[in-house]
Parts: sequence; structure tokens; C-alpha cells
Amino acid sequence: MKRILRHILPVILCLPALGGCMKWDYADMEEFAATGPGLFITNEGNFQYGNATLSYYDPATKKVENEVFYRANAMKLGDVAQSMTIHNDLGWIVVNNSHVVFAIDLRTFKEVGRITNLTSPRYIHFVSDEKAYVTQLWDNRIFIVNPRRYEITGYIECPGMTPGSGSTEQMVQYGQYVYVNCWSYQNRLLKIDTRTDRVVDELVVGVQPTSLVLDANDKLWTITDGGYEGSPYGYDVPALYRIDAASFRLEKQFRFREGDAPSEVQLNGTRDMLYWINKDVWRMPVAAEQLPARPFLEYRETKYYGLTVDPDNGDVYVADAIDYQQQGIVYRYTADGDAVDEFYAGVTPGAFCWKR
Repeated sequence: MKRILRHILPVILCLPALGGCMKWDYADMEEFAATGPGLFITNEGNFQYGNATLSYYDPATKKVENEVFYRANAMKLGDVAQSMTIHNDLGWIVVNNSHVVFAIDLRTFKEVGRITNLTSPRYIHFVSDEKAYVTQLWDNRIFIVNPRRYEITGYIECPGMTPGSGSTEQMVQYGQYVYVNCWSYQNRLLKIDTRTDRVVDELVVGVQPTSLVLDANDKLWTITDGGYEGSPYGYDVPALYRIDAASFRLEKQFRFREGDAPSEVQLNGTRDMLYWINKDVWRMPVAAEQLPARPFLEYRETKYYGLTVDPDNGDVYVADAIDYQQQGIVYRYTADGDAVDEFYAGVTPGAFCWKR
């Protein structure tokens, strides 16, 4: 139930001591000029506390700048920064519980536009310069938006969902089709035809597929956390699934142990090595026929929460949420597992976005 705790646990932890929740106080807008490659970190903050932040890290200099959105705009980012995507030299930040997607300049971090009136946005995927999809939590629709005009232009109805049980998450594209995993209390992947903006097929997997990637062999990979025992929506042993994107058929299932809670499946830059979190950090070649016996990075009394791999040199970054109240830490390792750096980000660092 790790992903559900992203929304509930931070609230519970902060209620006894409001002073433990991080507060920032900057009086003036600052000027930034970030050049070259870099890494954005979206820090969720605490649910309903409006303390989400954006961090920026330069891998070459090992310098981190925290709270860059607020410092550049003299305006808070909002409540629960869920994800970020780069398209057309703009950074698109999805702020879940503020119902908004911000577009920012990648050098100055200043806002250039926003998409509002979303239900509970999770991720944005660009079909073209004039069309993007925004997935939602607690909604049975995927929103269609025009990024140039920052407007909602339509909806994709998701079959078999009610507004209360609706949940769509990450998206990848193969040809004209966009695939999306349905996470919270769901057990399906959807296939959307981008020409008609309609769901044309679906595939049942395990309970609560948390993430979705497309490898170099055009195989989809999703990982399920299984829900939790006693859930009215069911419990299943977690698993990693390989699916052929062309046929949209299941090819391989790798089962975890009962009680495991895997999440955050990621790929390296060449898209031939999988990484995920299951207490430890694990990795596996996409051609493997069985799960690895030993972790890549062992659990170190931390709360591994977010994960990414540098697409250029293979360095692995893993975020530690610590206690969901104080600033989290990001650990950086080489592809061989050697420690390179560690730095503080914001409260509950959850997702990464590479600027190349």
C-alpha cells in the first residue's frame, strides 16, 4: 500500500506537530540562468499543507538549488507535486492536489503558463505540440488539453470506472497508441488510439500497477504492488509484467513474495536495464528470465521513495523520504553501485525529470 500512503501518511505524521512541517519564506523573486544538463526533483510535500517544492541539481558541479519555483516566481508551487515532463523546451509540472499543471522556462524556472480546472492530475503526455493527455486520480476520465493555449479541449472516458474509483497514471506511446496503467484499486492497462482519443483495448494484470515503461525491444513493463490484505478491492501477490506493445499481449510474469511492495519501475538510457524499488533498489536486464537474487542497492534504514537513472552515464539516483516531514535526501550512485553524492531536496522527494 506504499503508493496510497503518498496521500495519507504525510497528513497523519504532521498532525501532532505542525511545526515539524517545512516552511519557506522568501521575500523577493530571484533570477536563475540554468544552462546545460540538469535534474529536476518534484518534492510532494505534505498532503493538504501546500508545501510542494521543486529542486534543481547540476550533476557536473554537484550543486543543488531547492525551492526554485517559489524563488523564481514568488509563488508557492502548491499541494503535492506529482510529476514533471519536458516538452518544447518547457518544463510541465503536475501538481496533484492543486488541480493544475504549470509550464516553466527551463533556464529561469519562471512560469510561462498553466492548465487549470483539472480534477486530480497525475502525469502529462504530449501526443503533439497541440495535444496532450493528463491522467487523473478520482476521475474516470483522462483530460485532453491544448498545451499551446493551456486549455482543456476534451476527455477520454475510461470504461469500467466510476468517478470515485477512477485512476489513471503513467503513459508511454508506441506508434499511434498511448498505453496507461490504472493504479489505485485498479488492475488494468488501457490502450488509447491517439487519432480518435478513445480507449480501444485493455489488458488485465495484477492489483494496482504502479508504473509503466517501454524498453528498447518495444516491450511494456509494469509492476504491481498487490494492494493490501483485507482490501475490499482485493489483494494479489505483487508481480512484474512484460507485455508486447504491438500485440498488447502478456509475455512474462515475474512474481514477488507475498508482502512485498514493489514500485517505481525505471529504465536506463539505452532502455535495456530495468530498475525498481522493493525496500532495496533492484535491477534486471530486460532479457532476463528470472528476478535477480541480490539487490543493486541494499536497504539502509531509509524510506526509498523515488528513483531515476541518468540517461547519459547510467548513474542511479534514489530519493529517501525519511519521515515525510523534514527535507528528504537524494543519493547518487554510479552504475556499479559506488556512492557519488548525496544532497537534501524538499519534503517527500518523489519524482525526477532530466533536462538534457
